[in-house]
Amino acid sequence: LALSSEDLVNDMELIQRIAGGLLKGEFYEKAGDLYERVNDEQKAMECYSRGKAFGRAVELARLAFPSEVVTLEEQWGDHLMSIKQLDAAINHYIEAGNTVKALDAAIASRQWRRAVQIIQVIDNPSALGKYYGKLAEHFTSIGDLQTAEKFYLDAGLHMDAIEMYNKAGQWEQAHRLASKYLRSDEVAEMYITQAQNLELQGKWRDAERLYIAVAEPDLAITMYKNHHQFDQMMRLVSQYHPDLVATTHVHLAKELENEGTYQQAENHYVQAQEWKTAVSMYRNAELWEDAYRVAKNHGGPHAGKQVAFLWAKSLGGDSAVKLLNKFGLLEQCIDYACEVALFDFAFDLAKTAIKGKLPEIHYKHAMSLEDDGKFQEAEGEFIKAGKPKEAVLMYVHNQDWESAQRVAESHDPDSVGDVLVGQAKVAFTARDFPRFESLLLRAQRPEIAIKLYRDGGMWTEALRLCKEYLPHRLQQLQDEYDREVMTQPGRDGNSLLIQARDWEESGDYPRAIECYLKVTTGSVSDPMQLEKAWSSAGNLALKFLDQDKAMEVVRRAAGNLMQHSRFSAAAQLFLGADMVREAIDALIAGEEWGKAKKVAKELDPRFEPYVDSKYKDFLKNAGNTEQLASVDLISALDMYAERGDWRKCIETAEQNGQQVLQKYLALYATHLVRGMGWENMAFVFFNHFLDLCGAIEDGNADALDHSDFIDTDIPFEIPLPERVSIPAEKQEEAKEWVLAVSIDQKVEQILPMDERSAYEASLRSPDGQILQPCIISGYPVLRNKISFKKDNRVANKEEWNRLMMESKMSPSSEMSDLLAFIAKWAGESAGPSYSFK
Repeated sequence: LALSSEDLVNDMELIQRIAGGLLKGEFYEKAGDLYERVNDEQKAMECYSRGKAFGRAVELARLAFPSEVVTLEEQWGDHLMSIKQLDAAINHYIEAGNTVKALDAAIASRQWRRAVQIIQVIDNPSALGKYYGKLAEHFTSIGDLQTAEKFYLDAGLHMDAIEMYNKAGQWEQAHRLASKYLRSDEVAEMYITQAQNLELQGKWRDAERLYIAVAEPDLAITMYKNHHQFDQMMRLVSQYHPDLVATTHVHLAKELENEGTYQQAENHYVQAQEWKTAVSMYRNAELWEDAYRVAKNHGGPHAGKQVAFLWAKSLGGDSAVKLLNKFGLLEQCIDYACEVALFDFAFDLAKTAIKGKLPEIHYKHAMSLEDDGKFQEAEGEFIKAGKPKEAVLMYVHNQDWESAQRVAESHDPDSVGDVLVGQAKVAFTARDFPRFESLLLRAQRPEIAIKLYRDGGMWTEALRLCKEYLPHRLQQLQDEYDREVMTQPGRDGNSLLIQARDWEESGDYPRAIECYLKVTTGSVSDPMQLEKAWSSAGNLALKFLDQDKAMEVVRRAAGNLMQHSRFSAAAQLFLGADMVREAIDALIAGEEWGKAKKVAKELDPRFEPYVDSKYKDFLKNAGNTEQLASVDLISALDMYAERGDWRKCIETAEQNGQQVLQKYLALYATHLVRGMGWENMAFVFFNHFLDLCGAIEDGNADALDHSDFIDTDIPFEIPLPERVSIPAEKQEEAKEWVLAVSIDQKVEQILPMDERSAYEASLRSPDGQILQPCIISGYPVLRNKISFKKDNRVANKEEWNRLMMESKMSPSSEMSDLLAFIAKWAGESAGPSYSFK
């Protein structure tokens, strides 16, 4: 009523009295409305708050007290929490900015997704520990393990997260966290314990996963072994210990075998490639059918036969025969019994079922006994086998001749000869040849003696025996001997000589000649015997063969003699065949010059120059110059010059006339000039010489090049002769020298210059001055001159001094004549120190 009347509203006393009554009656919201109507917002706010009318309070605060809105929102949330309106409290806490209380309200009201959203915006992780755990527990309960893991980890509850995954059987996730947050030994201990618990529960695959997770495959292998889960065990062994697979199979197989679980044991033996051990297992257990099956399936038919054989042997008698007939192996098993020396069993089977094999078994038994050295027992078995000859050969092989003779005479007379042959071969090996021949003749087997002699290279004995006892085969043996000698050159030289003489005595000269020629240093070491053999071959050929064949033999025999330095003997053969030139060559090869000259002079003088020429060549090659001079002076002098022995050359030439001396003096001077180092000058002059020769041949000097002679006194214009006076070979020699030198980079086409910058031999200087020539060298005299009294002649002091020194050191009539000529031509020198006397 008061609120509806403006007059009453303005009556503040009345309003206070009404408000006081309302407050006493705890009508706080009505009191708040009254105060708000009279614009007393503060008291209105207080009334709304006391009356829990937070909606009105917040609405009023937004208009009048904005700063208190947050506080009111939080109080509103607290009020809602107190009256269990948890969902409604969440938003008011959020409006108040108190996310922690909002989170608490969300969790209390089980608004989990809302709680997750709220917790993500809270900036103070330290205050959230208890909430993380609650959230983690919730998400664990609903199976959202990934979200639960996040909250466990945020709460620092690593072990709870690991345990969560363990309980859920998610071992890999659990191991991931454990490896990250625990030490390796803690991880291993935890998982091994967990795996052992799973093992006790029969959860072997889960336990295996845990063992593998902590790198303990051996514990998983042991677990499977303890529970006889061998397939799983071998799976892990193959994966983690491939090198132990076979060993493990064998180990398991033996355990299973000991337990009597043969089929499982077989499986492991076979997988370990030990099927033979499986066969032995079944044999030891007398499970022959299984043994046979395994052997045949894994070892093939041959292994199956062996097991069938052992099976039959264990049965014996008719049962063994029936078994082997069942498998179709009776005859094969008899043969196998013989191979493994079980002859009693072989005899047992044969006597029961195949008596026709008894002789064969006796024979095999005999050979086995022979190998064991039981010869008497072997003899009996050979005889029972119907093979007494084998017994005879056995005794022959062991050189028991008495026993061999006894058996042969009693059971095989035809073998008596074999006994004698055996004895003969032993005698041959012992080189008891008389006994050897006697025994074979007793056995009427001379062909064996001949063969052994032939094979042993004893051709003489073979031919003798053949001639005496098998004459109809003598020619064949001789032909064979010829082929043998032709193909094996180094064989039995003495027998060759003996046989050659035999054939010579019998008149078979061609064979004798071939035999003599076949003798070599490899078969005969005595040089005299070699010479005699080859000379005999040549002489026999000259006497008994036609001319062409004789000449061929002589060449072969003489060639052999010369190869072994028997030159005189070779020459004799050549002379016997009228081969004079060949005889001379043989003597020359042996350096028997006197005999060679004698043969040429007496038998064919046409060859005397040939011998002389060869002798000269020999002396040249031997360097025997003095002896060469006695037969060929010029060749000897040339040799002296080639060797550089000019002193000996000039002395020898001087003894043989001026013409010879002048030639070698010129050669010596040429040699000296070549040693002066004038190659450049020679290159210029030889080039110009060749140009002049060309101009003379062309008859025109216009093309001559004189550029090399500029500023010299060598004339450019000269009359050309009609022909070149220098021999063609000398021109060619100059041309070859120029071509050769052109390749040499060290030689230049320039003339040597002196201090005037002019050619050193030119008398004209570049300034036009004409100098006097030296009377000794012809070179211009520049300084240090010696003057003479006649015609103002001069000499270079060095050249003059050198001439004077030579006249004193090597006085000779030629030097005296030279000095006398100079004195007459030039007069005395102006200096008092020189005299021509």
